[in-house]
Amino acid sequence: MSHITNPDGSAPTSSSASPLFNARRVRIQHIARAKAEGIPLTMLTAYDALTAPILEAAGVDMLLIGDSLGNVILGHSSTLPVTLEDMERATGAVARSTSRAMIVADLPFGTYEDSPEHAFASATRLMKAGAHAVKLEGGEARAHIISALTDAGIPVCAHLGYTPQSENTLGGPRMQGRGDGADQLRRDSLAVQEAGAFAVVFEMVPAAIATELTRTLSIATIGIGAGPNTDGQVLVWSDMAGYSDWTPSFVRTFGTLGAALHEAASDYVEAVRERTFPGPENYKNA
Repeated sequence: MSHITNPDGSAPTSSSASPLFNARRVRIQHIARAKAEGIPLTMLTAYDALTAPILEAAGVDMLLIGDSLGNVILGHSSTLPVTLEDMERATGAVARSTSRAMIVADLPFGTYEDSPEHAFASATRLMKAGAHAVKLEGGEARAHIISALTDAGIPVCAHLGYTPQSENTLGGPRMQGRGDGADQLRRDSLAVQEAGAFAVVFEMVPAAIATELTRTLSIATIGIGAGPNTDGQVLVWSDMAGYSDWTPSFVRTFGTLGAALHEAASDYVEAVRERTFPGPENYKNA
């Protein structure tokens, strides 16, 4: 039996968890209620059945199967090579290992931009894999895609500001929404709201414009590098937990998992080479 699930297959509980409204499953109505009542929303990325239930047990409201899978897990230098099959596999793993958090899955590059029909076919695969909503990048230009998906019963979280799938057009990871870009961000935000998105991620935008839009929009805003006044926050879990040596400037590390894993692996190597592992307590002679 796995140590990361309860005997009934549900995620382990935690006395420190603070589930959103004590919901058995976080859904879009809970996100809307949190916005209305000023309750900060929490979102972290998750890619596998080992990590996801730990994050859920900690009280995280939404688990994002991000296309950051490409950088974090698959070793790519960007999100662009991530396939729909990659996202299906990761979404299924997270869905099978959790029971309360809302599961949001990214539509990867090249699977939704050209037509509503293509977007629907792609989103359907992620929903069948276990997602409760999909996330896609773009504002006014993608409003018709969002509208088609929501009309078909698929909840959509929009993504504005720095959009990694457009990194070649944007010139890399650069702050968006400054100067004249603020007006476009306003138009994009209203467009995704009117199209039916239940939430919008603002990535790497000035805190002032993120604060303004959080106040004017009726849908929830989730920030990453967008200041403290959005309705919620999202981070890549390995950045949050200090898994690597470098993190973006907008990240606060809440742990040192990378160093802890390195120490554990080093101790294992030493014990094997010194023949102190396995010890008598780890095996039987007969």
